[in-house]
Amino acid sequence: MEILKQLYRDYTGHEVEVCRVLTPAGSPRRYYRLGTAAHTVVGVVGTAQGENEAFIAIARQMRSKGLPVPEVYAVSADRMCYLQEDLGDTSLFDLITEAHRRGGYDEADMELLRQVMRLLPDVQWRTAEDFDFACCYPSPELNRRGIQWDLHYFKYCFLKATGLEFEEERLEDDFDRMADVLLQSREETFMYRDFQSRNIMIHGDKPWLIDFQGGRRGPVEYDLVSFLWQARARFTPEMRRQLVEEYLRSARRYRSFDEKAFGRRLQYFVLFRTLQVLGAYGYRGYFEHKAHFVQSIPMAIDNLRALLAENDFADMPYLVDLLRRMIALPLFELSEEADELTVRITSFSYKKGIPEDASGNGGGFVFDCRAIHNPGRYDEYKQLTGMDEPVINFLDKEEAMQDFLEHVYGIVDYSVEKYRSRGFKNLMVNFGCTGGQHRSVYSAEHLAAHLREKFDVKVVLTHREQRDNAHNS
Repeated sequence: MEILKQLYRDYTGHEVEVCRVLTPAGSPRRYYRLGTAAHTVVGVVGTAQGENEAFIAIARQMRSKGLPVPEVYAVSADRMCYLQEDLGDTSLFDLITEAHRRGGYDEADMELLRQVMRLLPDVQWRTAEDFDFACCYPSPELNRRGIQWDLHYFKYCFLKATGLEFEEERLEDDFDRMADVLLQSREETFMYRDFQSRNIMIHGDKPWLIDFQGGRRGPVEYDLVSFLWQARARFTPEMRRQLVEEYLRSARRYRSFDEKAFGRRLQYFVLFRTLQVLGAYGYRGYFEHKAHFVQSIPMAIDNLRALLAENDFADMPYLVDLLRRMIALPLFELSEEADELTVRITSFSYKKGIPEDASGNGGGFVFDCRAIHNPGRYDEYKQLTGMDEPVINFLDKEEAMQDFLEHVYGIVDYSVEKYRSRGFKNLMVNFGCTGGQHRSVYSAEHLAAHLREKFDVKVVLTHREQRDNAHNS
């Protein structure tokens, strides 16, 4: 602490009048706000010289590229302490928490999230321009060893803690296959590594970036997933879809994208990041006994549950089977609040089988939409889905579809009312058609909208065959 005060005196010529400890998060680094009533800075006491030097180098590189990061004012001789610009106390996480308290995101919230998505490509490409990644700590790039470290973090700090038995060699084989996929891209881009709402401050009504000392060369998908699939943000699939689109619009200033290929690759990073996060939650929560990490585990499990429902990851069969067994453990019963019913609505193709019920309840309603006039028979609709306006207009005019939905509403409404009165937590409703593209998607979307309007329940909406267009309500 005295070192920080001396740094402040040397930098400003003034004595420290105020000093308080800032609340730590998951890092052992210590943070202080110190200075005078008129001017404060944030003092950092690190635990590793290399980590501090990485932060300082990255911060200076980012500022040279015009990116919104705190200025580093002064550094101690031993490089273990430094002073940086004070960006205030409001993080994006605080605003997200407030949005949840209000019941949802408003337009101002969404615009701020869009700003973050537009900023991320600048961070990834501009930071990498003429940057010496050798200064990064503990590794200059995301490599196979780093991926294995994170996967072992999950294995030893979370999976083994569940008591679930598994074959280590088969699991490691699938870990190797995952690493192969993740390392397919060797683009010269900067990977922030911990790009999430707690590390984004709101200063002057704009997002500013902190805690990037773990950054290194790496694929762009990693940071996008870190932000959009962070457990406590609870972004709906529709919000994620919109924000991915915003990101891609901004990123096209730097390179072109095959959106479908990008979407498929993104799912592997979602899986990897989810396992990494569970490893961190397990270590910080189970072993270091930090309560807020334990509290985040059910939300991460729910993310994993949704991911496995939408993707088969056929090249990693043992890992997927193991994860399905893990999330089915009584320890991880569905995590909704005690008084909340969750209705899980899924559209699907009968050709690929009826969806499984991840809640352990053995299934739910299955409604067959194949008797309805199929827009997929017409060329102008074949590449569209039940979420596209021309298909919606087509089915809106089909009297049989409207009669069908009225009957569905009556049946499902009765179950929702009874389930709530009896304290049940999960109800599953599936809509099937030939390809899982038009009629089933339309029906699932309309039931979700109906339930949101009529009941105070959580609705989880998944279009299984439209993996890039999953929704959560």
